[in-house]
Order: sequence, then structure tokens, then C-alpha cells
Amino acid sequence: MFSIIIPTYNNLEYLKITLNSIFKNSNFKHDIIVHINEGIDSSLDYIKSKNIEFTYSKKNIGLCSAVNKAAKKSKTDYVLYSHDDMYFCPGWDICLINEVKQLKTEKFYLSASMIEQRSGHIQFDAGDTFNNFDENKLLSNLDNIKYFDFQGSHWAPHLIHKKIWDEVGGFSEEFNPGMGSDPDLNMKLWQNGVRIFKGLSNFKVYHFGSISLRKKKDLIVNNGSKTFLKKWKITPKFFTKHYLRGGTFKNNKIISINYNGPVDEPIKNFSYFFDLIKCKIKLLQILLSKKKSTKY
Repeated sequence: MFSIIIPTYNNLEYLKITLNSIFKNSNFKHDIIVHINEGIDSSLDYIKSKNIEFTYSKKNIGLCSAVNKAAKKSKTDYVLYSHDDMYFCPGWDICLINEVKQLKTEKFYLSASMIEQRSGHIQFDAGDTFNNFDENKLLSNLDNIKYFDFQGSHWAPHLIHKKIWDEVGGFSEEFNPGMGSDPDLNMKLWQNGVRIFKGLSNFKVYHFGSISLRKKKDLIVNNGSKTFLKKWKITPKFFTKHYLRGGTFKNNKIISINYNGPVDEPIKNFSYFFDLIKCKIKLLQILLSKKKSTKY
């Protein structure tokens, strides 16, 4: 049904949880393609032992390049990108398949409802590491963990038609190692004519929360917001608010808006132009700063 693309970076214990949840909680057979960055934690040997398809790089090539490389092996009509620290809850694929059938279009971007210990769409404590993850607690309470279909996107995990993925070129590799790549992909989809950006209440995942960034303090990260602003002349926040009509963060929690159909062109009201001016000022500051550094 789906080609599930999972980039991993020496994160074996969480990767095992992700893979086992897909095997256990899927109702259909899916292709899984893992890209292994470095693999010094025996993840390469583990993937080989499970006969899971993979791509490999001896060094960390970044999330964008890793996903693009793995996605080239996709054999299905749909690309589903996931982090390596997500537990896929029961019913996840039935929800997506039913949604795709109802949409009757290839131009969509569907993402999950995120369950996290302290943030996400739904706050629920089933552990924050692989050592204290309480799968039974999560599953026994799942029917009581309610949410709603929401407008916009929460990035990964997401589902895109392979044709559209290829047309926009997947992730933009100038965003390596990865920060800012999700809103950039959404902008490229927007430019391609995609107007359905929808989060699904019954496509739930438990997320341990950017484990690679938390545990690898020396990991170099990029300024994705700056790259996005220079590329698109607006900030990711502006794009999310005025194009995707998405929710906001408050007290580390996502405040979502009920899904009400495909989005159209941004409403050019006072809020739009006020926020746009702030984008232009930020861009000008970047350009002036670059000019000054070049001069000296």
C-alpha cells in the first residue's frame, strides 16, 4: 500500500519501537525503506537481519538527502515519511486508506495527530524514552484519547502521492541536516497546486520527541527558518498561518483548528500585510548583515 521512509541516525532502540509498531498495528502490508546514517549502533546489522530494505551512508548525509535517497526505492503510489522515534497506533493505515479513497485526487498532504508526553496535539504520558515506554498503558487508553481532524500540518509523519513527491523533487537538500525542510516541502506542494493539508484524528502516533536532537548535543543543526525566508521571502510562521491556516503553539502545546476543507489563496487583510512587513524587515536584516560581512 504505502512506502514508509524512515531515516535513522544511530537510534536503534527507538527504531525498533517504530518498526515493531508498524508490523504489529498495520492492517495492510507496506514497503518499509530505512536509510541508515552511519549505523555505528548496529542498526545496519539489525535491518539486514530483519530483511528490511534500506539505503546506507557511511557518514550522516542529513535528513533531506537520506529521505530522498530511500524514496528512490519506493515501489508504491504513496510515500509516507516518518521519524525513527514514532510508535504507530492501531488503525493508522485504515484511517489513511479510507481518507485517500474519499479524496479522489492525488494532490493532498495528510499528517498524523501527535501524542507526546509534554507537548504535541495530545498530551499523554506513556514514557519519554525507550526504557520507560509503556505500550500497554498507551493502547489501553487509546480509545479515550480523542482529537479531531485539523487544518494545516504537523509535518511528519505525512503521506504524499508518489507522483506529486517526484514532481516537487522530494525534500530540498539545501535544508540539510533537516530543520525547515517540512514547511519548505509544503510550500513546494502549494506551488504544485496542492490545497488539501489535513491532519487526521485517527492517524495517531506516539512521539518520543526529536530524540536525535536531544541525545546528540554535538549534532550540527541548520537555521531552517533563515533558509526558508531567503528562498520564499516569507517566514515559515507566516506560511503556516496565512497559507496553511494551521494552528499555533501555546504553553508547548499545539492549538489546532478544525479542518474545514481545502485552503485557497491567503486572505490579504490587515494581519496579512502586517505580518508580511515583518517578514520583509527580517529578510532585509539578513541581506544587510551578509553585505556587511562580505565587505569586511
